[in-house]
Amino acid sequence: MPSSSLLIIFGASDVGDTGLELATRLGRKLGKPGRAEVTLIDATRSHVWKPLLHQVAAGTFDPAQHALGYLAHARWNHYRFRLGVMSDLDRIGRKVILAPLYNDKGEELIPSRSFAYDYLIFAVGSVSNDFGIPGVQEHCLMLDTKSQASAFQQQLLEALIRANTQHEPLQEGQLDVAVVGAGATGVELAAQLHQVTRQIAQYGFEIIEPDRHVRLHILDAGPRILPALPEKLSGQVQLELEGLGIQVHVSETVTEVTAEGVHTASGQVIPAAIKVWAAGIKGPDFLGKLGLSANRINQLKVNGDLTLEDDDRIYAIGDCAACVMNEQGDLVPPRAQAAHQQASFVAKALERRIKGQSFNKRYVYRDYGSLVTLGRYSTVGSLMGAITGSVRVSGWIARWVYLSLYKMHQLTLFGWWRTGLTTLARMLRRSIDPAIKLH
Repeated sequence: MPSSSLLIIFGASDVGDTGLELATRLGRKLGKPGRAEVTLIDATRSHVWKPLLHQVAAGTFDPAQHALGYLAHARWNHYRFRLGVMSDLDRIGRKVILAPLYNDKGEELIPSRSFAYDYLIFAVGSVSNDFGIPGVQEHCLMLDTKSQASAFQQQLLEALIRANTQHEPLQEGQLDVAVVGAGATGVELAAQLHQVTRQIAQYGFEIIEPDRHVRLHILDAGPRILPALPEKLSGQVQLELEGLGIQVHVSETVTEVTAEGVHTASGQVIPAAIKVWAAGIKGPDFLGKLGLSANRINQLKVNGDLTLEDDDRIYAIGDCAACVMNEQGDLVPPRAQAAHQQASFVAKALERRIKGQSFNKRYVYRDYGSLVTLGRYSTVGSLMGAITGSVRVSGWIARWVYLSLYKMHQLTLFGWWRTGLTTLARMLRRSIDPAIKLH
C-alpha cells in the first residue's frame, strides 16, 4: 500500500497537456516506488497535444494515428486512469464526485462515483470565451477539444464534397471561412486551411477553384494580430497572410454572429458559411460552481505556491489558474510554457510534501518567447533567454524549434526510446498516407 497521499490530477473534458505530463512525472516518481497513488481523471479516453488541434481541424493531422490512450499510458507510467466528469467537490471529506457517464444511446455506462484525495490538482485548461455575444454559441465552432476539432474537419470536408458534386453553380460565400480571434490558434488555423484548400484538387475536387471559391477571413478586436509577438514580427505575419489571399480584419469588434456571417461594430458583415471562434479564453464553467475562490472568467485564484487561496491541499495550474506574477497584479499569461513551468513546480512541491519536507518557494514565470507556424509557408517568432535576450527567428530555424516543442512533449510522456520509434514509424507512413485527412 502507498505510504501517503492519493493524488488526483483532474481534467474536465480533454485534460490539459500539462495535467498528463504531471501525472506521468508523479507516477514515475511517486507511484512506481509506492510512495503515493496517482490518479488521472478525464472525460475522454485519449489525448492529443492541444497546440496541434488546428491541424486536426484542417485535416493535416489525423488524431486516430497520433492520439495517446490513457489506459495504456497509465499502466506504463504507474498511475491510474479513471474515466469521468466532475460534478461536485467535498472539501471537508476530501472527495471528488463524478457524474454518471452515458453512452450514445443514453444508457448509463458508469454510475456516479467519488474518489478520496489528500492532494488535488486541477489541470483542466481553458475553453473559448464567447463574451456573451449573440449567435456565437449557435453559429460558431470552437477548437477547445479533440472532438470539436474533428467536428470542424468533418464539416469542412462535407462542405467541400457538397460543393464539388452539386448540380447548381456554387453560391457566393458557400465555402468562405471566418476565424474570429487572431492569436496563434486563429492565425495557424487560417494558414492550414489555405494549404488544405489548395491541395484538394489532387484528390478529385476539380470543380472547386480555391482562389475563386474559398475566401478566408481573420478578425480581431485588437489593433494587430498575434499580440504575444513583437510588433514587427506581427506585421510580418500579417503581410504573409495577405500575400496568400487571406483577408485580415483588425480593430473589428464582433457584435453578432448569424448563419450568414459575422457582424462587427463598424457595420461590416463578413459573409461566411463556416465560422470559428478563437477569441479569448475562460476556465470551464464547472469551476465557478464548486464553492472555490474564482475570478470572473472561472479561473481559480492561487497563492504564490500555486495552492488555492482557500485550500492549501488543492493546486491549480495552467490556463485554469489565476496566478499573479507581479506587483501590478498582472496574471501569468495563459500560455503552454507557463503551464509546463507550473507543472514542474507542483511536481517538486508534492514530492517534498509527501516526504514530509517543507517547500516554501514561490512560482516565478519565465517568458521564453513565442513561435507561430503558417504551415508549409513560414514559421516566425521570438526566443528569449537570460544570456541571449530577445532574438527574432524565422525560416527553417524557427520551424525546427517549433517542431522540437512537440518532441519535447513526447519525450516527457514516452522517453527517448518510444519517442524515437514513433517518430520513425510516422516518417515511414508519410509515403503511403494522403497529405490531408479525407474521411
